[in-house]
Amino acid sequence: MRLQLITLAGVQVNEDVYEIELPTESGPIAVFAGHEPLVSLAKPGAIAIRSTKDQSDDKRTFFAIGGGVIDIDQSAVTVLVDEADHGDDIVEADAKKALEKALAMQKNAKNAVELEKASALVDRHRVRLDVAGLRRRRRS
Repeated sequence: MRLQLITLAGVQVNEDVYEIELPTESGPIAVFAGHEPLVSLAKPGAIAIRSTKDQSDDKRTFFAIGGGVIDIDQSAVTVLVDEADHGDDIVEADAKKALEKALAMQKNAKNAVELEKASALVDRHRVRLDVAGLRRRRRS
């Protein structure tokens, strides 16, 4: 099955994979070749990619996404998001500091616009921290 992960910066992934776990508004789903066609919103979360059938959980590739749109047909999955951070590119300490700063912004928001912006940053950095944790556990 073909996976295309496309961001505003361009194509991040365009390859054949065995399984993809995706964070949807209805909850996480696993997608394999032959999946029923589906269009769904992606919520902030981790995308987990298993390249081959025999690849173990600790060898999967992870991306942190902030939400977007998912289009699934029987032979391909297209994920359109504003940004996707590869798990190997996320520094856990930096993600933790960014989350703490976003939480402070959220707490000190003076109006709905500031609160919405801070809440989006909190979601983004929580997901990045979660993906960094998955990467750390994968290395252990």
